[in-house]
Amino acid sequence: MVRYAYEDFFPGQTIELGTAVVDREEMLSFAVAFDPQPFHIDERAAKASVLGGLCASGWFTCSLWMRQNVLTVLSDSTSQGSPGGTELAWPAPVFPGDALRCVMQVKAVRVSAKRPELGLVEFTGTAHRPGPNGADQVVMRLTFTGIFGLRG
Repeated sequence: MVRYAYEDFFPGQTIELGTAVVDREEMLSFAVAFDPQPFHIDERAAKASVLGGLCASGWFTCSLWMRQNVLTVLSDSTSQGSPGGTELAWPAPVFPGDALRCVMQVKAVRVSAKRPELGLVEFTGTAHRPGPNGADQVVMRLTFTGIFGLRG
């Protein structure tokens, strides 16, 4: 039996997805292949930028978060994919060595009107890193809908 089906989600629920540590080499390889902007691939250019140092592509940050979501929830669920989302934000840069705490919160749930064997779950996902004075700093936020099969 799977751990997560549609019925296992409820509004206000928070799911801790674990921590993803930003590996410098993995971050650079991703940037070279998919987002080769100077502040993602060149140390000197990054130091001269408003970011102040070599930082991760936001898409890499999303990928780290998604890996945690798959490991913690989706790989043991009735997930049927996602029709998309409504928000994606990178309010703060991510740097090599950052330990990102990945979290998912359920915003809303509903059974599909057209396919009653499926449920739609709206989530807000966030990645946080320790900020100044020990307070978490949100470095990525996304809102999306997941499609899950019902248990019954």
